[in-house]
Amino acid sequence: MKPALAFRQPHYPKSWQDLPNGQAILTTIEQALQPWWQKFFGYHLLKIGALSHEVSCIESPIKHQVSCYVNRAITGGHSDCHASIIGELDDLPLLEHSVDVCLLSHALEFSLDPHHVIREANRVIIPNGYLIITGFNPLSLAGLNKLVPYRRNHPPWNEHFFSPMRVKDWLHLMGYEILADERCLHSGLVGKINEGGITNYLRSFASKYLTSLGSVYIIIAKKRVLPLTPIKPKWKIRANFNPVKVPSMNAHSSNKQ
Repeated sequence: MKPALAFRQPHYPKSWQDLPNGQAILTTIEQALQPWWQKFFGYHLLKIGALSHEVSCIESPIKHQVSCYVNRAITGGHSDCHASIIGELDDLPLLEHSVDVCLLSHALEFSLDPHHVIREANRVIIPNGYLIITGFNPLSLAGLNKLVPYRRNHPPWNEHFFSPMRVKDWLHLMGYEILADERCLHSGLVGKINEGGITNYLRSFASKYLTSLGSVYIIIAKKRVLPLTPIKPKWKIRANFNPVKVPSMNAHSSNKQ
């Protein structure tokens, strides 16, 4: 297994348009998350990264939505995000336990230290808050493109893809409960996705019978924090040892005389 830490600075895209079929990926993610927004409640929703910034959350009842990204010039986005913060993804300028829902869309692949990015998101999420992670599935048609020589040097295949199982292991170690693990967009993400012919047939076959091989994964997890209840000890402090005073033998002898 390759280490998660990258040995070079990844190139984080400024918009979904910088990725192959980026608009199709964005539409698929928005459709998959649409039934979930009504299940999230709270006061603050945080979008980490420029790609998360463009994901529409209009269906969410959380009105205060904030985006945090590195790029100062963001070309896309939706009007449902009310505020923006310029900051590092692995060093969020937010207080601990201050966010109810956190969206981390396709940020791990373009992070120098993805472990630290998730830990930062975990730091700002309140207990029983929600974390949404999307990314490219290496065990998919899109992941197979990393084996093609003339594609492995182009984004996103020149970056490190993390399997959904590996990401869920990271979340389990932090005490998260996995609520959903969905795979979607069964396509190689090369060329036009909606083209017909044999490509359309293979995509339809994979979506029905090879559901785990979707090119995009969506993980929804809930942060579980068990309260610490002090346990009172059952034992009691032993009473001090007080010896009983017994008349000495000399006292008995003197009385007899």
